[in-house]
Amino acid sequence: MRIVTLNVNGLRSAAAKGFLPWMKRQKPDIVCLQEIKAQEADLSKELLAPPGFHAFFHPAEKKGYAGVAIYTKYEPDKVVIGLGIKDIDQQGRFLQVDIGKLSVISLYLPSGSSGEEAQARKFSFMERFLPRLEQMHKCGREIVLCGDWNIAHKEIDLRNWRSNQKNSGFLPEERKWMTEIFERVGWVDAFRVVEQGPDHYTFWSNRGDAYNKNVGWRIDYQVATPGIGKLARKASIYKTKRFSDHAPLTIDYDYKI
Repeated sequence: MRIVTLNVNGLRSAAAKGFLPWMKRQKPDIVCLQEIKAQEADLSKELLAPPGFHAFFHPAEKKGYAGVAIYTKYEPDKVVIGLGIKDIDQQGRFLQVDIGKLSVISLYLPSGSSGEEAQARKFSFMERFLPRLEQMHKCGREIVLCGDWNIAHKEIDLRNWRSNQKNSGFLPEERKWMTEIFERVGWVDAFRVVEQGPDHYTFWSNRGDAYNKNVGWRIDYQVATPGIGKLARKASIYKTKRFSDHAPLTIDYDYKI
């Protein structure tokens, strides 16, 4: 089973850069998108219903902001839109499809980089989401949480870690929260099951030629329950062509739906 995740930084923008043809060539089973920045009424027929896929959307109420989507080859048994937390759901940050014994989630954590208020919203999200992560881990289903977590977990996960220790995305509190998810709750960073080496990033600033110099951050994840997480067999970050300021993360699992 192949799962792709990408923060598209505007689904229409990514489509204009060739994302859909690339996606189809990958032959994915499930594709999770974040920061779609569109209402369903804004999307073309091809984006609303790519041939061969079932499509689901959870846009933000605010136009041109956030929002998540999932394309899946398989018709879900159930679709869960939002967390049931009003202020979070207004921002379009959580979308889940259940297919057999598997749940796949497109998740977009808030960014705190624009200032203290934004960071406070991010911390609030993290505090309220942790109990849900605990519940999901215990529910007996195999789950893959795909998306932009806006946190680089360890020093290996960003190039300039020394100079970013006081910046959102690499704050001690954020990193501790991620460690708690993996070490106490028991979730698995599926990418690291396959690839333990450095210099693997999924996001690059548009400043300072960061992309060409590979001065990046690994903030996009596929976080899995242990059963399916240990079945990760191949992982890749596509960098040949840019659809966004993030890169698609693809993981193949030895798992059959």
